Amino acid sequence: MANKSSGAQPAVRDAGWLVTASATGALLALGVLYAWSVVKKEIPDTWGWNASQKTLPYSVAIVIFSVMTAVGGRLQDRFGPRVVVSAGGVFAGVGVILSSMTTSPWVFTLTFGVLLGTGIGFVYSSGTPTAVKWFPAKRTGLISGIVVAGFGMGAAWVAPLARNLIASHGVQTTLLWLGIGMLIAIVGFAQFLKVPPAGYIPPGSAPAGSTAAAPVRDYTPSGIARTWQFYVLWFAFAFGSGAGLMIIGNLASIVDTQAKQASVAALAVTALALGNGAGRVVAGALSDRFGRLIVLEVSFVFQAALVLLMGQAKGGSFLATVVSMMALSALIGANYGAILAVVPAICKDYYGLKNFGSNYGLVYTAWGLGGFMISLGAGMINDSTGTFKYAYYMAAALLAVAVVLLVILRAPAHSSESLIEELGSPAAVPASAK
Repeated sequence: MANKSSGAQPAVRDAGWLVTASATGALLALGVLYAWSVVKKEIPDTWGWNASQKTLPYSVAIVIFSVMTAVGGRLQDRFGPRVVVSAGGVFAGVGVILSSMTTSPWVFTLTFGVLLGTGIGFVYSSGTPTAVKWFPAKRTGLISGIVVAGFGMGAAWVAPLARNLIASHGVQTTLLWLGIGMLIAIVGFAQFLKVPPAGYIPPGSAPAGSTAAAPVRDYTPSGIARTWQFYVLWFAFAFGSGAGLMIIGNLASIVDTQAKQASVAALAVTALALGNGAGRVVAGALSDRFGRLIVLEVSFVFQAALVLLMGQAKGGSFLATVVSMMALSALIGANYGAILAVVPAICKDYYGLKNFGSNYGLVYTAWGLGGFMISLGAGMINDSTGTFKYAYYMAAALLAVAVVLLVILRAPAHSSESLIEELGSPAAVPASAK
């Protein structure tokens, strides 16, 4: 049997990397969301938007994105990734194109917030679950990190491109071109996405019948909602991601008005995006080797310290120099990116692969709520006090709570981690589950 399948394995393995590259490319095309701080900063005064209205499209997009990730996950499990990602490309592209045709904050929130958010949710829900099915459990963190790195690094190319286009052609024309390009790219990448054939065993998997190959229980979405671990993970995810999104959504303004470095605002967004993408790959790989929870705990502790340092980056101080702002932005991006690589790996380890798309979509709603509440709260604090000072304190406190939640988190019964007790040997359990 082994000899019969061995000849097909190289082609199948190549297909897995093609799927991974295509999923990464589709998410890379969606970088306009993480580049929002650049677009927001260039909205003309003639539009008449206040600070809260400038935050609204981004905040709504985050909520819709997270909700539609849950919907897209279910659709992906049923209809396959190619259909769902193609639909996501249409929603996202049309949403940004229509945003280019209005100056109303409410219409803009509908087109950029709801339509783009829906498109991102559909694409995001299908990329990671599809790619990880092609690889063994010991590579879950790495593959997850590679795929979501595409989304994290999207702003690295969108931010400078948007800044240059806006300077030459204005906000609306820039959004029109970005929307058209996004639609074409995502739908194109979607055509290469597919799940493995029935009975496929990833190269490098533990031999059948070995203790390391013992299956994880495949939970349904209703099943994971009956475990206490889901709620602990959900809140830790919400608090950790919300703190990062608060910085991402306001970074250009922070660099401009707080650090007095307006000329490098877009460069800071690019630095954050590069850190975001690199952090996802590195953290995913580290979590395969050292364990998911320890990587997240360390990331949250560092992130709290970095957020407080960003609060001290005021014009004239060492922390407000160009070099310091680039370093702070990149490190905040890296620690934020770690969350997006490690949490899906935890979800797969704890709740199985069969319903991974639906299950992670449910967990991912935490990202939307955390991002919406903390980002919107930061905007309101800035409106009422004229400073982000107290928003930094709020974000650091929530990160501290997230660390406590992770410390108490344990795998549910029948997950791969719980097999330590059932099999009687820690060495029998894959390192990715520890």
